Amino acid sequence: MFLENDRNLNQGRGWIEVICGSMFSGKTEELIRRLTRARIARQKVEIFKPAIDTRFDEQNVVSHNENVIQSSPVQHSSQILLYAHQVDVVGIDEAQFFDDQLVSVCNKLATSGIRVIVAGLDMDFSGKPFGPIPALMATAEYVTKVHAICMRCGNLAHYSHRKTDEKKLVMLGETDTYEPLCRSCYLKAQNETTKMQHTDKEAL
Repeated sequence: MFLENDRNLNQGRGWIEVICGSMFSGKTEELIRRLTRARIARQKVEIFKPAIDTRFDEQNVVSHNENVIQSSPVQHSSQILLYAHQVDVVGIDEAQFFDDQLVSVCNKLATSGIRVIVAGLDMDFSGKPFGPIPALMATAEYVTKVHAICMRCGNLAHYSHRKTDEKKLVMLGETDTYEPLCRSCYLKAQNETTKMQHTDKEAL
């Protein structure tokens, strides 16, 4: 469990927190929890999300447990610097969909004395590092990796397996499209997909 350290904030020193993991691991839920506590502490909070993410709501950040917090959708990470004025805390959800400039943006905010809380997928559907998240993890003072439950064996899961043949990197979806898997089940699923593709080619 992450424990807030408000000593640096009182001294005007900011920092970066990263919440990462697979789909359905509770990243947004944890982000909302921390932002809600900051507001209870009477800190001024601004939340941002990529405009591309319209799965649950075009404006608000919504968790899988249907907890909601008001946010501002933006097209590019640089816009965050334009809107984040006179705030104590900045929250950023679905950070993997932002451009690589997000790392510089978060560091500028932290250097100016703002607490920055970022949530996002650390790996894409193919198991590769996703967008600016790896660089943010290296830069951040605090990193929390959360885990889902493997839908096939019940162990801890940290892979987001795509259940369709679609190969494009960014593909919004929920349980109909993705399932969280542990390493072993993910590798089995990848092997099953490879075998099916070979079978289909042979049939042609």
